[in-house]
Amino acid sequence: MNILFVADPLEVFRIYKDTTFSMMREAQRRGHRIAACEPRHLTWRSGDRVHADIREIALTGVEEEWFQVRQTSVKPLKDFDAVVMRKDPPFDSEYFYATHLLEQAEREGARVFNRPAALRDHPEKLAIMEFPQFVSATLVTRSADEVRRFHEEHGDIILKPLDGMGGMGIFRVGPDGMNLGSIIETLNQQGTTTIMVQRFVPEISQGDKRVLVIGGQVVPYCLARIPQGSEIRGNLAAGGKGVAQPISERDREIAETIGPRLAERGLLLIGLDVIGDCLTEINVTSPTCFQEITQQTGFDVPAMFVDALEEAVDRDRTVL
Repeated sequence: MNILFVADPLEVFRIYKDTTFSMMREAQRRGHRIAACEPRHLTWRSGDRVHADIREIALTGVEEEWFQVRQTSVKPLKDFDAVVMRKDPPFDSEYFYATHLLEQAEREGARVFNRPAALRDHPEKLAIMEFPQFVSATLVTRSADEVRRFHEEHGDIILKPLDGMGGMGIFRVGPDGMNLGSIIETLNQQGTTTIMVQRFVPEISQGDKRVLVIGGQVVPYCLARIPQGSEIRGNLAAGGKGVAQPISERDREIAETIGPRLAERGLLLIGLDVIGDCLTEINVTSPTCFQEITQQTGFDVPAMFVDALEEAVDRDRTVL
C-alpha cells in the first residue's frame, strides 16, 4: 500500500514514544510506502481534486535522523491507498477545516482513517455523553449557577475545558468550594465558553487508563497513567507514570459496547479513558500509548493497527 500520514511536523516527533511513528515503522516493515504531510499542506482548488504537498519518506532506524526524504511532490489524496489522519489536538478551526478538505477527498475516492465526518461528530469530551451508563455524574454548561448547584450536590468535582488536551486546564474543587468562583470565571470566560464538570472519581490514584479499540476490537492491555506527587492528573504530558496492565472486566464491557458502534461510524482507532469504572473521554483524533503498551507487555499494538488498516482498505476496494 501507499499510505499518507497527515500529522504534525515530522521534525517534532519524539520517536521513542510516538504512536504515529510506530504505525509508520510497522507499515514500512511490511513493505508499504510511506508519505507524510501536515494539514496546512492540503489544497483544494475549484474544479480540481484535493491535493497535498507531500514528502515520501523512509525510516532509517537511527534515532537522531530517523527519516530520509525520498522525494517531494504534489499529489491528489485519492492516489493513496490510505490516508491516516493523525494530527494532534487541539480540535480548533484549522482542524475543522482540514476535516472538510479530507471529506471532499473521500468524495473523490480517497480512503481516510479516521473518517473526517466521524472526527467532527465525536468531540472527545462530549462523546461520552452518548453512553451515560458508563459515565460518572457529568454536567456540560456555560452557566456558573449550574456549576455551583452541581458542586453543592456532589461536593468534590473536576472542571475542565472542552478543548483541552494533555490534562491542560483541569481543576479539582473539594467540598469547601475553595476558588470555585475564580475557576469558573477562568474556564467559562464570563459565560461565553462551555465547560465540562464531573464528580471526582477517587480511583484516579490507581491511574487514568487508556483502553484502545482498533477496528472495533479491544486491545487486551491498557496503559494506566498514574498521577505523581500532589498531582490529580494522570496524563503523561502532566508527569503521570504509564503502567501497562491487562484490561479489567469493566474496561472490556465499556470497550466492547462502544468500540464496534463507533467503528461502524468510521472510527478505525479510538482511545477510551477510564478512571475506576467510569468512562471520562473518548479520544478519536490521535489516540496514543501504542509503544508503552507494546514495550511493557509484548503485545504488538502497531501490528494490530496495520492489520486493521489493511483489512479496511481491502474491504473498501471490494465494495468499490
